[in-house]
Amino acid sequence: MLRGIDALACEVEVHLSEHGLPQICVVGLPDAAIRESVERVRRAIEASGFELPRHHVVVNLAPAGTRKEGPVYDLPIAMGLLFAGGTADPKRVEAPAQADWLIAGELALDGRLRPIRGAVSAALLARAHGRGVIVPVENALEASLVPGVRVIGARTLTEVVAFFRGEGEPGRAGEAVEVFEDVVTQRDAARDADRDWSDAPAVGLSPVDFRDIKGQAVAKRAMLIAAAGGHNALLLGPAGCGKTMLVRALAGILPPLQAEEALEVLRIGSCAGVECRTIPLRGKLDLPRPIRAPHHGASATAIVGGGPSGRPGEITLAHHGVLFLDELPEFRRDVLEALREPLEGGEVSIARASGSIRWPAMAMLVAAMNPTARGDRDSGARGARAMADYLGRVSGPILDRIDLHVEVRRVSARDLARLKPSGESAAMRDQVIAARGRALCRQGSTPNARLATSVLDRHCKLDGAGGELLTSGLDDLGLSARAYDKIRRVARTIADLAGESDINASSVAEAIQYRTLGGRTGG
Repeated sequence: MLRGIDALACEVEVHLSEHGLPQICVVGLPDAAIRESVERVRRAIEASGFELPRHHVVVNLAPAGTRKEGPVYDLPIAMGLLFAGGTADPKRVEAPAQADWLIAGELALDGRLRPIRGAVSAALLARAHGRGVIVPVENALEASLVPGVRVIGARTLTEVVAFFRGEGEPGRAGEAVEVFEDVVTQRDAARDADRDWSDAPAVGLSPVDFRDIKGQAVAKRAMLIAAAGGHNALLLGPAGCGKTMLVRALAGILPPLQAEEALEVLRIGSCAGVECRTIPLRGKLDLPRPIRAPHHGASATAIVGGGPSGRPGEITLAHHGVLFLDELPEFRRDVLEALREPLEGGEVSIARASGSIRWPAMAMLVAAMNPTARGDRDSGARGARAMADYLGRVSGPILDRIDLHVEVRRVSARDLARLKPSGESAAMRDQVIAARGRALCRQGSTPNARLATSVLDRHCKLDGAGGELLTSGLDDLGLSARAYDKIRRVARTIADLAGESDINASSVAEAIQYRTLGGRTGG
């Protein structure tokens, strides 16, 4: 039973009675998909050549007070019926015990197993209970990436029955790699071409190398800082100046996922039914950081999560990656305001009558916007008013949660012709990895953007000049206490990029300049 990204055990009890009509009744708060599973199970058992018990059958899904959803119970119900009827009884001494395995899978009418959601969470649950797990073969590879658990991938109901009889074992998880053989080939080809930067799967965004973007030195520097510290960023500039290209290039300089982070990303994708282009590489989980780019017409439920079943939103699917909101002021006000708590706390809590569901949402927010609704800004007081009105669509608290406010200016045709390419993604990615390495040694896996205030006081020490500059900057710009901490976090990242242990006045000055937007204070 999935509750967010967590899996809870469900015990499938089957009772056969000679009294009453020969039918199957499922109890224990099943949803419509589970009630319909009776017919799928019946046809799958018959198609596999087994005899269905001709009794009045009651199937109980325990605990009975928790609602069950989805077709994941097909295989357990079928095996419960076959165990109760004696069809799946052990035929050999070495047959495995039922209690040593967790089972999950959807059945086709011909007895084939179809993939399910939450296989990674099921493997984690099996490991916690000291058991193995049997899942459809399409899910075997992702489940096997959980260390310390035995995973078996089955193709049909017949294979599972034969396994518990002791007559043979379905394909091990490692044998399911041929299902992903095309992914392996494509990934190896990309590496042979020395194009690691192109591995990031940007939804709706094709990858770009920073060397393809002429000019925009300040914006490139801001993207480097954002990637190195995991900072939120807002790009403000006229239409066509290269904001979206900068975000595409950002995807290529993000640092690789740590092992625990990669497992979390894979787990979320598994629970949400999102395909992850993932393979084990040299014994490690190889997974790029997720990039999500929803349309500005998306609802609050689509962005944050919710709905009747408490599904995850885009910010959860971007966990440990980037949530890109293009045309930020065009998003509905309630959508942007719903992002306040996730941006600050790194998780989404969805309340339901049956309890609350928590989804992780530790994503970088990268947003882009034009200065006005028409795409550009007129000069003079009229243009300033139009820009202020357009910026007013985004509330102050949301801007206050964005670390880097960057103005992207239009590059003239003359400059486009004469400027030489600069800032290759490969070199910038090396800088990001080096800065993240320094942070990892100092404070663990928490990125600078997520440092708590108590940790900031310990790891973000300012020299005398830096402290005075920060104090005077706060007073002059009228910044909030939240902005004070964000400046220190950004300055910490800038110092990491420079290889410095302490934060000097230069790092503070650069961090402060990212707190103004279009001439107005950003928090």
